[in-house]
Amino acid sequence: MAQAWKCSGLRWSVDGPVLVWDGGRRSALTWGKRVAFGVAEGGVRRCVGARGHACPVRAVVPGRSTGARCEECARLDRAHSVAADTIADDPRPYRVYLAWFGPGMVKAGITARERGSARLLEQGAVCFSWLGVGPLMAARRTEELLRAALRVPDRIPYAEKRVVRAALPEAAADRAREVAELHERAVALPAWPESLVREPLEIVDHVGVFGLAGLPVAVGVVGELVAGGVVGGELVAAAGPDLHLSTGGGVVVLDTRLMTGWELVPATGGEMTVPVRQFKEPTGVQDGLF
Repeated sequence: MAQAWKCSGLRWSVDGPVLVWDGGRRSALTWGKRVAFGVAEGGVRRCVGARGHACPVRAVVPGRSTGARCEECARLDRAHSVAADTIADDPRPYRVYLAWFGPGMVKAGITARERGSARLLEQGAVCFSWLGVGPLMAARRTEELLRAALRVPDRIPYAEKRVVRAALPEAAADRAREVAELHERAVALPAWPESLVREPLEIVDHVGVFGLAGLPVAVGVVGELVAGGVVGGELVAAAGPDLHLSTGGGVVVLDTRLMTGWELVPATGGEMTVPVRQFKEPTGVQDGLF
């Protein structure tokens, strides 16, 4: 019987995307690499637990869930979370950023300064600029100010990000334009918190890091993994949690968050046998499983 592996998720390093497995093994992903794995026959997807602790009841969770947590573990995971706005006493400095994912898709967000640009890579930001740095609550107030004064959202759905990646402007200057314009307007706001230091415009572009130049149009996205199903394809790009895989039927996007909670096994077949949702409109020695 083939050895089964459990995926802990996709991480971004200075060298690119890496799949991390329970136990600490890591699989570096490079363009052109064959990504192929199957879901164990008869398997079920179980809750991954919360904050480093296993789910006490090993609850079964839906295949379409990107969090892979039962209701109780999801609640515990968010009980002490900056993203969920449930803590206010973190003494670390935070940065406010403006991130661009495609035409008309700019969002504001915050991240701990010590994390550098990791958060932007994890979200699949095509380009971004820092806006300011200061205490957590000042950063949060600035995020709210941008939303109220400039109508800049703090979230953009992954479904919207995916469909535009193959149709991005070719010139970096064109990709940076919306961020630059918003940055100018944002730093001029009169209600800017005094404890947040403004940072100059400095566009960081991730098209090369993500492999998006010349990206083929994707035909669909994996909807969920299923017991006995197989995923296979050649990696042509990656952004945030998404892998863009070239298959016999075209490029299919795999959200690697769907991999967590399953027991995965090696696969040699080339056919994609898991459910794939078609996009409605054209858009732009074994160490782990691969």
